[in-house]
Amino acid sequence: MDIFYSIVNFFVQGGAFMYPILVVAAVGAAIAIERYVTLTRTGAKNRATWARVEPALMRGEFDKAREMTSKDDTTISRLLSIGLALQGSVRRRDDVEKAMEESMMESIPLLQKRTHYLATFANLATLLGLLGTVSGLIHAFAAVATVNPAEKANLLSASISEAMNCTAFGLVTAVPLLFLHALLQTKTTELIDGIETASVKFLNALAARAHARVSHLELAKAS
Repeated sequence: MDIFYSIVNFFVQGGAFMYPILVVAAVGAAIAIERYVTLTRTGAKNRATWARVEPALMRGEFDKAREMTSKDDTTISRLLSIGLALQGSVRRRDDVEKAMEESMMESIPLLQKRTHYLATFANLATLLGLLGTVSGLIHAFAAVATVNPAEKANLLSASISEAMNCTAFGLVTAVPLLFLHALLQTKTTELIDGIETASVKFLNALAARAHARVSHLELAKAS
């Protein structure tokens, strides 16, 4: 209970700017949790899908791969579905690659959304803390100028507490938000890299299949 009362006292002594910092911390935490859960689930589903589809692609069983991706709604399935849909009708690798890149341009922003707000909220918390510091110092100087000498010490102490507590709370909010922003950016980058790797491997499998078909036709003509 002593810790609880200490936290409440710390918050109350920080002044009015503690409340907007608290709102920033709450919204930032909600975004961080939502993004972490979403990215973790998306990554796990993508890896599971790729583990099922990759063997079929490497064996050139595109019909089987098409059937598997059609039953799935993961990011990597939607990407591969675009390529597999064009596999039978388009022969140029560049055409398939451009279509898959277009699909990636639609998917990547969905993975990156809201994460950048965490850096903004970290900066906002720091600035609100500094604003609270300035407010506390203004109150301190006003107290020195207007009150009786006997009351100056108490008012100065309260105003300086407001200034220091607000700064501390702003920094305590900003540092974890910056860390979470970096963590989520790393997870997002890993997801995007995995999707791009799957795209390249699919295109290579498509090219290898086309090359094998051409070689088989040449051998048939030669015989």
